[in-house]
Order: sequence, then C-alpha cells, then structure tokens
Amino acid sequence: MKDDGVPAHVTGAARERTFSLADLPDLREFAAAEAQRRGMPEDALGDFLVALNEVATNAVTQGSTKARLGLWREGPALVVAVHDDGREWRPPAVPGHDPPPENATSGMGLWVARLLSDDLRVTAGPGGSTVVMRFLLE
Repeated sequence: MKDDGVPAHVTGAARERTFSLADLPDLREFAAAEAQRRGMPEDALGDFLVALNEVATNAVTQGSTKARLGLWREGPALVVAVHDDGREWRPPAVPGHDPPPENATSGMGLWVARLLSDDLRVTAGPGGSTVVMRFLLE
C-alpha cells in the first residue's frame, strides 16, 4: 500500500486527485462522475457523496490543508481512500463507531460516513491519516 491509501496493485486503474478545502465542490463533481463511470447506480450517488464529503472535509480541516483522494473499483465495490499528511492522530477508540453525543455540533463526519458506506477503515500514524471506504455496486 502506498502512503495515500491506494494499493500498489491498482495504481494504474485508480484515479487520484489532490484537494484543499476550496476544492471540495470540484472534488465532489469529479468523484460523482468517476463513481458513475465505474458502475454506481444513480440512486446510491447521494449517500456516496455525503460520505465522501464528510471524510474529505475532515481531512482538510483537521488533518492538513491539502489531502489526496484515490478512487478505484475492486471487484463488486467502489473503493475511496482519503489521505491527509496531518499530525499524528491517536484515536482512543474505533473512529466513527459510536454516534456523537446528542448535543454535539461536530464529530459526526466519520460516524455518518460509516453509516453510509459498506465498510470504513481508518489508519492513523506519523505519516498522516487515511480513511478507506467501500461502496458495493452490485
């Protein structure tokens, strides 16, 4: 696996893009087009984009000012990896596993993304954080 979350064996098939906070609208448009091109049904696109937006926003507001998106098809799933080069983050529990407190005004992004994706994994370390989400297409 490369440091941006995209496995080396799919590098040629993956579409990658670097983005910042100001680029989020273009990133969503890019990801929507790529998801549909790779077989995502129209009725699943909304949930996909909400999950992607939550994770991408976290990356550029809490990780680093620039982040990278990798997107590829792996069997029956669309896989999306978002990597930031931010400070080392050591979550006390599995990120996004439990809902935020009832009156929370933040901290919902990974929880929402986990609910909307078929699988979500977070890797954090000295090289930054990577969130990998899978969305079943079939």
